[in-house]
Amino acid sequence: MIRTRFAPSPTGMLHIGGARTALFNWLFARHHQGKFILRIDDTDRERSTAGAVEAILGGMGWLGLDWDEGPIFQHKSITRHAAIAQELLAAGQAYRCYCTPEELEAQRKAAIARKKPPRYEGTWRDRPLSDAPTGADYVIRLKAPQSGQTVINDLILGEVKFSNSELDDFILLRADGSPTYMLSTVVDDHDLGITHVIRGNEHLNNAARQIQIFNAMGWEVPRYGHIPLIHGMDGQKLSKRHGAVGVESYRDDGFLPVAMLDYLSRLGWTHGIEEYLPMSERIARFDLTNMGRGPARFDLAKLNDVNFHYMKMTADAELVARLLPFLAQQLGRDVTPSEQTLLTRAMPGLKQRNKNLQQLAENSAFYCQSVPLPMTAAAAALLTPEAKARLAAIAAKFTALADADWTHDGLDALIKSEATAMGIGFAQLAQPLRAALSGLTSTPSIGDVMAVLGREESLRRMAAAAA
Repeated sequence: MIRTRFAPSPTGMLHIGGARTALFNWLFARHHQGKFILRIDDTDRERSTAGAVEAILGGMGWLGLDWDEGPIFQHKSITRHAAIAQELLAAGQAYRCYCTPEELEAQRKAAIARKKPPRYEGTWRDRPLSDAPTGADYVIRLKAPQSGQTVINDLILGEVKFSNSELDDFILLRADGSPTYMLSTVVDDHDLGITHVIRGNEHLNNAARQIQIFNAMGWEVPRYGHIPLIHGMDGQKLSKRHGAVGVESYRDDGFLPVAMLDYLSRLGWTHGIEEYLPMSERIARFDLTNMGRGPARFDLAKLNDVNFHYMKMTADAELVARLLPFLAQQLGRDVTPSEQTLLTRAMPGLKQRNKNLQQLAENSAFYCQSVPLPMTAAAAALLTPEAKARLAAIAAKFTALADADWTHDGLDALIKSEATAMGIGFAQLAQPLRAALSGLTSTPSIGDVMAVLGREESLRRMAAAAA
């Protein structure tokens, strides 16, 4: 059975790259009817925080990337990891290294002076233990192969070869007895039965070293697939200036999780000519052979467009349910059940104009406010004495309008007719009326707003504005 894993380090937010990695592992597992495991790689206890774990779990939950096993916390298995280092030592696949920090720094400087990559020179690789200084600290290093090549048959990048002469004897166990990331990852991947490791290509060099540990233990090596990095539209490494913030920031800004998943899947994976796919179809089509090898480009404007599409496609009642926390923040109170019903009626007009839930809350709050309405400066400027007089004059027409005509079309027709009778343009009457009804200068059509508010509330707001 296919078993993939997402293994973030809880040292910060769940960023865009991490969310994409989680999504691709989740899609791959779901496509193959396999298992998706969430592992928290928290062996760095000093930098790991409970807040970061919460952010990762919250971001995964918001996106709907459910896991089949986990979360598994890596630090709970460090005794097992250390035991494997001792097994390798006993089998002659690893050795004790007594080099001091000063000696290692001298090796590093000497390599740089020779214009070579800094690497451990194998000082203690073949030295007898009798040479070891009494009571000195030591680390355990892998006795890596020194000739030949380590080959990765990468599912995305193809065959990648590393000359073993360029890979040094890296540390497995530190002097304090703690295992390194390289060792812990391999042991956990083996113990969890991970068959496919799908991750960013910044880990490609790590894969070569991890394969050497697998081989030294005689364990089956998982298949690797390294995803190209995400860049900004300027071709530079993705950063906050490109809009690359934590997933929770997009949630708080009012993006829909379905839109975020859609857009993340576009960053490196191609699925055909269709612009949008339901998740079931995305799962059915997902294949690493359709993954690009070059960096993906993160385009915040495109993400907004994708979100706008899904806003329009979301059922009115569902969109209102997602809107409630944003609107409660905007109003400073909870939204009442009757207001939710009103918003559901208003949603067909509202969701055609707003690209995220935060914007939607700002532009729909007027439906839930009572007179006197808070008013923008631009809206207040429309309510001149002349405009107020026109509102007072047209109020009688609205009062007399038949119930059957209190509709979007009937109301728009009346406003146009009255504007013509007054000898003014439609906007000269409609814009002050919009300001009176909403406190804004931009809303769905006036007929739509009045139809949703109803006759009594519309006349109340007009009277308050004209007073």
